[in-house]
Amino acid sequence: RATMKSLRFLSAEAFVSNAEFAKKSLSAVAYNLFPLLFKASYLLEQGEVIHDLVENWPLVDFNLGKLLGATVDYQEDLSHRTCSVCLESCLTGLRDYVLNNFSPYVKRLKVVDLTGIKDVEVQFCECKKTMGRWARTQLLSKLCLELVVYLQQAQCNPSTFEISIDVLIDLFVTERNYELVVEALLKKCCCPLKICCVAFRSDNLTLQKFFYIIKLADPSLLRKLEIVHNVRLEMEHLEILFNSIHFPLLMSLTLPARTFNVQRFTATDEQMLTNIGEKMGEMTQLTELCMSFSILTGRIQKLLSPLKTPLKMLDVSNCSLNHADMAYLANSFHANHLEALDLSGHDIPELYPSTFFKLLSHSSSVLRSLTLEDCNIQDTHVNMLILGLSPCQKLHEFKFVGNPLSSQALKHLFTFLRELPMLKNVEFPVPRDCYPTGITYPIDDASVCRFDHQKYESVAEELNLILLQANREDVKASTPLFGSYDAAVQETNNELGAYLIKSFKETLEKFTASFNKMS
Repeated sequence: RATMKSLRFLSAEAFVSNAEFAKKSLSAVAYNLFPLLFKASYLLEQGEVIHDLVENWPLVDFNLGKLLGATVDYQEDLSHRTCSVCLESCLTGLRDYVLNNFSPYVKRLKVVDLTGIKDVEVQFCECKKTMGRWARTQLLSKLCLELVVYLQQAQCNPSTFEISIDVLIDLFVTERNYELVVEALLKKCCCPLKICCVAFRSDNLTLQKFFYIIKLADPSLLRKLEIVHNVRLEMEHLEILFNSIHFPLLMSLTLPARTFNVQRFTATDEQMLTNIGEKMGEMTQLTELCMSFSILTGRIQKLLSPLKTPLKMLDVSNCSLNHADMAYLANSFHANHLEALDLSGHDIPELYPSTFFKLLSHSSSVLRSLTLEDCNIQDTHVNMLILGLSPCQKLHEFKFVGNPLSSQALKHLFTFLRELPMLKNVEFPVPRDCYPTGITYPIDDASVCRFDHQKYESVAEELNLILLQANREDVKASTPLFGSYDAAVQETNNELGAYLIKSFKETLEKFTASFNKMS
């Protein structure tokens, strides 16, 4: 559906559609029209014009999320377009803003905010080439270093050295761009563009490198910390991290798989867990916590009870929670504030049905996202699930892939789901009757694709028809067999794959060496 454009926006499109004309005329443009022209240029992917607009930016701030968001002149939000042409032009324009001594506008720019851009699976830009978070980190670091070198070598206008612009960015660091980002952060004091890391994600890094760069990134500014794939952070390292570094503004924390493993806990480990809980309690802004694929049986209360601020997002998928853990969550002050909850990998109907529904009841007035993948939800549980979800009128997203539900049960569930007024995204399982008889759950990766694809397509069509009959074209229903889209993994999957092969090879070599010694 086409979004209406004001006459102002249509005029802006006409102005920027000719890059040469726009360049010549820019000096005559009123400074308050720059945001309008920028959005029009971004929509039309006019890289040259974007570059020139940023190079001559006359305002105090440049907030990419706001500039591309819904405006009076054009309601469509373009912040999910990570168009490579546009973003590269934007960042090189920023570098040239520093170097341009002939701009007709006074240099007033103090803050550039690049954090509002959203990485999504489907891109609508014409070039179809995206610049993800990793590539943005790489390019900004490279441009900052180029600036430092240029300012050291060239005869620059003295006023250039007075420029100081805070560039707010979500950094994404892996082994491949580590050296470049470290160098850029080390030379921050010499560079007019000051990298300010608001969110930090780390994949494929040794612990030594992770500890070094996280200190360089200035943890006092950090609002989000994600330590995800192939960073071997265990509980003792987490305790050291929290003891040695203060995170006063941290709102969101994601820890890697197997950070905790209570199966091999000693008295020292229990004390360590207590200390970590207390340190998290000192993070007064912390409202989002992801600890998936750790073994936390019976220890949820010890970790979460010191928190002084209620959690809005909790991911404890595949954490082997027991009844005491679920009872704590259901009765804790967090329950009434949870907007996103992931309990995947727990046999909810078998282990703690009533406690889970109590938790759902307490969070129902605010819950926006619920993930119950591989939870052994069967046909006999659907009516109870509907009862539990009925009060969740603000639910935007419901993911329940990997549950042994029949086509009939899914149709029954969808007839209910279409009545949830704010629902936008549903991820549902391949129906059980599409798989061969005798399939066991959870289904292993080798068997997950071995189903009757024709029958599945037919069922999926019926489910979408149920939504369409209720005029719910706004709801996207899909079956991601290997998990939801992860923009970061998608962007660095080659490096991630190479790292996994290397790790496997090292493990194999150690095993062979041990075997040879025994022989």
